[in-house]
Amino acid sequence: MHALPFLVALASAVLLAPALLRELSAAGRTRVNYRGRPLPFPFGVLVLAASLIALIALMLLERLASSELFHPEELPIAVYALGVLALGLVDDTLGERHGTPSSPRGWRGHGAAVVRGELSTGALKAAGSLGLALFAINLLDLRPGRTLKALVLLGAGLLIGSANQRPLWALGLFLGPALVAGFVDLRERAMLGDTGASLLGAVAGLWLVLSLSGTGQVVALALLAAITLYGELRSISELLERTPGLRELDSWGRPQ
Repeated sequence: MHALPFLVALASAVLLAPALLRELSAAGRTRVNYRGRPLPFPFGVLVLAASLIALIALMLLERLASSELFHPEELPIAVYALGVLALGLVDDTLGERHGTPSSPRGWRGHGAAVVRGELSTGALKAAGSLGLALFAINLLDLRPGRTLKALVLLGAGLLIGSANQRPLWALGLFLGPALVAGFVDLRERAMLGDTGASLLGAVAGLWLVLSLSGTGQVVALALLAAITLYGELRSISELLERTPGLRELDSWGRPQ
């Protein structure tokens, strides 16, 4: 498994990030964050743009060098990740309702919207993605950098626990840009939106599937279901705020 897709996608994201920030701001594509600051949104499109540019460059290199840069298992991964990105982008663009607080959130909110006969882009995303990890990560996407930290901690745990680097490189085409977008989100220079949070959730779910045995996947599914249920009934933000250690980790890296 090659590290080249990860490195090329990472470099593409680093080069594209400043221009995307300028373009989103110039086009008035902003959303107010939890501090009341308008930030470029949805910055998760960086992952889509960088991964596609990297994919073109890598495919050309593969043809010219007559060498295989991608493992066969990366094709379904790419299809799934691109699909999740597209669904997240639909949710960000069509589900905004001009940023009004009445927009449905969570399973109950989107489910109620469907029952009322309304178009719920969140429900569309849920039906299309079919990934529980996506919902759990999205529940964390209420403060800058949370999704990034969750993915990094999960990935580090899986790498150490399984001693298997293959999933890391298999996800590299999307993981590199996701790390760049997540860092910009952490520094409160932009907001990921569902486009970025959905992709990070999908990467987390795929990483779990590629790293864990069948039993481990069942345990992970149960834990993610518990987190999702808690997020529907209680506030994860309040839990983090009142828990020493988690409170400091949650705020680490954000501008004061």
